[in-house]
Amino acid sequence: MGAALMSGSSMLMTDLWWFEIVLRAVIVLIGFLTLPLLVGQTEHKVMAHMQGRLGPMYAGGFHGWAQLIADGVKFTQKEDIVPAAADRGAFRWAPAVALVSYLLALAAVPLSPDMVGADVPASLLLVLAVSGIGTVGTLMAGWSSGNKYALIGAMRSAAQLVSYELPLILSCASFALAAGSLSLVGIAHAWTPLWLIWQLPGALVFLVAATAELQRPPFDMPVADSEVVMGPYTEYTGLRFAFFLLAEYAGIVVMSLLFAVLYLGGWTGPFDGALGWLWTLLKGFLIAVLIIWMRVSWPRLREDQLQRLAWLGLVPIALLQLAITAVGVVLTA
Repeated sequence: MGAALMSGSSMLMTDLWWFEIVLRAVIVLIGFLTLPLLVGQTEHKVMAHMQGRLGPMYAGGFHGWAQLIADGVKFTQKEDIVPAAADRGAFRWAPAVALVSYLLALAAVPLSPDMVGADVPASLLLVLAVSGIGTVGTLMAGWSSGNKYALIGAMRSAAQLVSYELPLILSCASFALAAGSLSLVGIAHAWTPLWLIWQLPGALVFLVAATAELQRPPFDMPVADSEVVMGPYTEYTGLRFAFFLLAEYAGIVVMSLLFAVLYLGGWTGPFDGALGWLWTLLKGFLIAVLIIWMRVSWPRLREDQLQRLAWLGLVPIALLQLAITAVGVVLTA
């Protein structure tokens, strides 16, 4: 009888384990589908108010809250066109590659010590690795479209990825070295208010490099409409084009939350404890608004200015920050 009870208890624990995995996956998926839309709606309103205009005001009634939903319905009604000269397989899969990469990254970003989709030992490495896959989707789109403007945009995107991936990783290495951990939970636990001072150069490098990785203005040369029409997305219509837009906003969510965990302490704050996840979301939302603000405030750079900023500006600053962090860790050991 005792053996039967132990067997039943083991089966119950197994069932609960699978239930927890499914629950985590559902929560991450819900967040992935709602947070980017919230950022997109915020961008519409922030840009409208900063530029002294109303923006969309009618969809949904109050302040045009349902404009993105209306846009989604519009995209579903558009015809899905694949150019005759396109590589059909790569052309069709490119939006999914761009979108799923940020879904995997979001699963590893913790909102609190107990609220994380996939708590892996080296979660920082996982987030940096899978978020870079999104650019592969852009390259697939540009190469497979059979369009010279799309190909030029894809090549610009590749050059931008190579240039800004290095300062992004170096700045993250500084945070990991200061905390003595590659786990985002461990880095957030090691955070102190002093980081706001001695890790500030690395934080600025991270913010600029992340914005360039997302190809957001003023670093939107791969999709510059006045030069290359819409770059890699020129030939896309309907839902496939909407997926690329959703991937852009999802990237803003991932990078904003990552910045909040690395530099702002994540859930550390007045709401620490049961509501720590809310504090992380508020910090991430503040960074997302800052990224939107950069779009409104700065003109697009030239391609040579983009490369010069990365290699002559951000990389030396990131290396200096890494050296300062290494000396600080040795002296305080």
